[in-house]
Amino acid sequence: MKLDPRARFDTICVHGGQVPDPSTGAITTPIFQTSTYVQEGLGRHKGYEYARTQNPTRAALEANLAAIEGGTAAFAYASGMSAINAIAARLSTGDHVIVTDNTYGGTFRLFDKVFTHYGVVFSFVDTSQPDLVERAFTTKTKLLFVETPTNPVLRITDIAAMAALARRHGAKLAVDNTFASPCLQRPLELGADLVIHSTTKYLNGHSDSVGGVVIVRLDDDLEWFKFIQNAAGAILSPFDSWLVLRGTKTLPLRMVKHSANGLALATFLERHPKVRRVIYPGLPSHPQHDLAKRQMPHGFGGMLAFEVDSFETARDVLGRFRLMALAESLGSVETLVCHPASMTHASVPPDRRKAIGLSDSLIRISTGIEDVRDLEADLDQALGGRADRATQSR
Repeated sequence: MKLDPRARFDTICVHGGQVPDPSTGAITTPIFQTSTYVQEGLGRHKGYEYARTQNPTRAALEANLAAIEGGTAAFAYASGMSAINAIAARLSTGDHVIVTDNTYGGTFRLFDKVFTHYGVVFSFVDTSQPDLVERAFTTKTKLLFVETPTNPVLRITDIAAMAALARRHGAKLAVDNTFASPCLQRPLELGADLVIHSTTKYLNGHSDSVGGVVIVRLDDDLEWFKFIQNAAGAILSPFDSWLVLRGTKTLPLRMVKHSANGLALATFLERHPKVRRVIYPGLPSHPQHDLAKRQMPHGFGGMLAFEVDSFETARDVLGRFRLMALAESLGSVETLVCHPASMTHASVPPDRRKAIGLSDSLIRISTGIEDVRDLEADLDQALGGRADRATQSR
């Protein structure tokens, strides 16, 4: 089975990097649960020596993810944070990095609490404003790290504009594409050098695996990430690799449902009298809705956020959900809700949370693939049951 280079996205998700097992013909990639490989003699082996360095299941996933994102190669890690760490590990003392200010709390913690100890300098900037990014560049800027849409206030950054800025200043552009997935957003096609995913989220899609991946466009990046993956050893296990491979096969189908449910819940919440503000790129009320339509032409995803009148109200609402689960993480088949200020972004100082628009009254929803009428009913009862009934009569 050889994939036609003209194959379209849905076909690539199923077949990219995949071949039947040559020893058995198994159509599903086997889980090669081994730590080492028997060698035929000194310097003679079948391409595999030690499982930290190479594993056939992980290699199949990496080929699949590289094909899905349209990259040269992919490198799978034990978590999304270890993938971001692999990018940061390429920096040296005195290097400067520009980072989206409303980035994931774990990313902020890694940069601000770990790599600053090695003399790397970080500027946290609203990357949705190209003028602010332009002014942040210095002669020592080596990396522009963008998250779009951002977690959790869903700000959108123009990736093509950031790619042009990075090239002009001799820096690399890395884009965390976790929230959108490659179904909805194509950073490498827009000029990015590196794409990062927490595979834990949409790529896996079933809340049963933790992992991360870096997809590269340029050959010089390929050699570095191959080296650091082996040298640091934070690899994705064979079983987790197999789980993500299972997930990518249904990614296009799931993202259609995630996007449809996300838009429906955002519309529902925007009409609810107990809700002060709804943040969703697919709503015309979103300040970057037009950019989102251009950059995410196939849907706006399943992530949304809304604000109520106080932290106390948010706490009460979160305690009343019956179908939606209060939990960290996102991108899975079940709907999850969380309180970012005390959960995913607890490591971000309160003054910084306030500056990026992350209030204590904000609730984040990762919309699953359930029937949207059941999700609306759960939201309505959690908010006190006073929604406009016309929104539920569809």
